[in-house]
Amino acid sequence: MPMTAGTRMCFGFREKTGRFVRDYVTRTPGAGFMFIPLHDANTLKHIKVQWVTMALIAVDFAIWLFTGVVASQSVSQATIVGLGYIPAVSFHHATLAPALALIPEPLTYITYSFVHSGFWHLAPNMLFLWVFGDNVEDAMGHFRFLVFYLLCAAVGALVHGLVGPTSEAPLVGASGAISGVVTAYVVLHPRVKVWVLVLMRVPLPLPAFVPLLLWIGQQFVMLVLEPNGGISWGAHVGGIVAGGVLVLVMRRRGVPLFDREVVMPRAVRDRPTPNPAMVAVPGQPLRPRLPWDKP
Repeated sequence: MPMTAGTRMCFGFREKTGRFVRDYVTRTPGAGFMFIPLHDANTLKHIKVQWVTMALIAVDFAIWLFTGVVASQSVSQATIVGLGYIPAVSFHHATLAPALALIPEPLTYITYSFVHSGFWHLAPNMLFLWVFGDNVEDAMGHFRFLVFYLLCAAVGALVHGLVGPTSEAPLVGASGAISGVVTAYVVLHPRVKVWVLVLMRVPLPLPAFVPLLLWIGQQFVMLVLEPNGGISWGAHVGGIVAGGVLVLVMRRRGVPLFDREVVMPRAVRDRPTPNPAMVAVPGQPLRPRLPWDKP
């Protein structure tokens, strides 16, 4: 693709690329606040298996195995640049070299979230998705949860780009999407007990809203204090906003928010339960069920 006036080539295999890739990744949601989720006591109510959550984790690990283990360093860097989200390219401040343009640029709003810079970037992200994703998927259904996840990733990339529209550094990592999942979880289940590892040492059972709301608040503060730092606070905030809004409209009908119980109308709640041993015949009093009566 020829260069146009006022544009610059994005980083390819130059010496700086590795540093920029390492510096501009979306970090694990819990990294900033120093807690890691271990388990939540929250059973599934509408689905039997969280197929989409498991599929997302499998795809992320498969891509990492190829780019981080099997592929050469040059192929790994080309994948990160080609699939990562680059604001300068998206906002037409720079042009990506044709050899590195692996997919149409609009798709990088999603593909960046499936690429990770290393195992310790990937594994904690997937742990957050494993702990919190199943209940959000349960509340939405499989297909809507997949759409929800991808939309959170896209909004995270968009906000990252708006914060630094001339940045030529590829953005990679799933935590923009996972930030949306975490926010949806705390909107749905703020009082559920979650076992978390605090400061990497102390396991504690806490209501979900305690660590998660503290983390959400931290993202907004850090976006103001350090908008162009090494961590993409913008991607986190974008995912948070998207997750908080989308869960309101994408959850199943009847799924309550904030752990509230579904309140039945009094007329239904107080209606006497039919006795299966009795038969109601119009115009006659209840009588015992006979063998030839239909159930």
